Amino acid sequence: MSLKPGTPAPSFTLYDSGKNKVSLEDLKGKKVVLLFFPLAFTSVCTKELCEVRDNIGLYNDLDAEVFGISVDSPQRFLQSIDCQ
Repeated sequence: MSLKPGTPAPSFTLYDSGKNKVSLEDLKGKKVVLLFFPLAFTSVCTKELCEVRDNIGLYNDLDAEVFGISVDSPQRFLQSIDCQ
């Protein structure tokens, strides 16, 4: 599914890698980038996340918060970060 930039996302709450709840509703009025990526340890995941990491200054300059969303468990995602 593809959305146009600026399309409002539905309200949702997910857990971050530290098992803290993050709610989109709490970020209302802020610039938010939702980065959806496939499973950890895949070339697409690694390339995409590294590209965002390497260019995080661009997002910071826009005063935007970046959130990566994966189907992986927080533990598996943290394992993949440790491999970078």
